[in-house]
Amino acid sequence: MIKIGDVELKGNVILGPMAGVTCLAYREFMKPFGVALSYSEMISDCGIAYENQRTLDYLQTSNLDTPVGLQLFGFDIKNTEKAIQIMENCAKYDILDVNLGCPVHKVTKTGAGSSWLRDVPKLYDYMKRVCEVSSKPVTAKIRLGWDEKSINVFEVSECLEKAGVQAITVHCRTKEQGYAGKPNYEAIKGLKERLGIPLFVSGDIFTLNDAINSVNITHADGVMVARGGIGNPNLVRQIDHYFKTGERLPEASVLEQIDYARQYATKLVEQKGEVLAIKELKGILPHFFSGFPGYKKFRVRFTVNMSSVDDMEAIFHGIEREIQIPAR
Repeated sequence: MIKIGDVELKGNVILGPMAGVTCLAYREFMKPFGVALSYSEMISDCGIAYENQRTLDYLQTSNLDTPVGLQLFGFDIKNTEKAIQIMENCAKYDILDVNLGCPVHKVTKTGAGSSWLRDVPKLYDYMKRVCEVSSKPVTAKIRLGWDEKSINVFEVSECLEKAGVQAITVHCRTKEQGYAGKPNYEAIKGLKERLGIPLFVSGDIFTLNDAINSVNITHADGVMVARGGIGNPNLVRQIDHYFKTGERLPEASVLEQIDYARQYATKLVEQKGEVLAIKELKGILPHFFSGFPGYKKFRVRFTVNMSSVDDMEAIFHGIEREIQIPAR
């Protein structure tokens, strides 16, 4: 059993935060597949501190999505303190996560995200105060370092634990790599043995073998699934089941993928309304059919020919007919 502070996890798979993806509907959809802990998309502490309504909407959670962590990013402890106070007054959540790994320039140029990895003493002071202010267990997501010449993941991890952080997720790339190149799991080999808190590994977990390999190398307590789970919820089920039983589950069929896509789309439409949901689904639904025969054709239909829920259903029925599955 993995414990983060007083929060017990019932598995080894964490759903990673992804901007524009891990809204409440996505988290509720993914939870039944074996997600032990899910994180919101990255939320600006300034947006919360200034009580921007669009930012406050990111704080939405539900009883179907628990345990859940809300992920903050920021650069000024005053804003962060105020944001935490507002969150604790108006949001229901189990864990506070701090993003110390985002490589995007508009985030790092402010001193947030991966920029924190460049000044460990300053990071310690900041995170120590965050842990003091938060009544929820605090976790952090980091990277190996700023670039290949400044890999300091061991130093940063030990600094965070000393500051009071209750669990760490390492994306095994540097800031300069972004999401390109291969993640270097070897770079954190031995880190788990030096920490007294849970360690999760992240970066290119696209298959069950990826998850097994990353844990075998790092001895991490579990894996964080992010991009690999988009359109492939069965991946979470496979990883969760394997870590609990040692048994490999088969890949999902096209029929199952259609059903999963419908479930997700229904939740998103209910949460965001048809117009906004359809706009977002154009980019997500094609992922449910990646790797299947006809994928390129299906992708065009979703991105070009879908303007409503009725259009979406017509596309689903068309796929069913083409693979000789009786339409519903």
